[in-house]
Amino acid sequence: MSYVRADEVLPEELIKAIQRYVSGKSIYIPCKEKKSWGTQTKTRQYYQNRNAEICRKHTSGVCVKVLADEYSLSEKSIQRILRAAAHADGKSL
Repeated sequence: MSYVRADEVLPEELIKAIQRYVSGKSIYIPCKEKKSWGTQTKTRQYYQNRNAEICRKHTSGVCVKVLADEYSLSEKSIQRILRAAAHADGKSL
């Protein structure tokens, strides 16, 4: 995250109003439109691919414990991934 000097982008009146509340401190001003998690990086795609691979391996007979060890996840996490995929497909485990 890079910082922008307020006096370079805001009118003087607004700076004075802000200074009444937080003079000399850093503040965060959030974006108007919040972007969905993982849209600016490839993180979301990475986890979707990993989870699909886990589901494929489980379907072909690899047990939850082996998957947990292979992906350095807990067995509960593997079960949660499998349950979420089954729910998305309209199936039940």
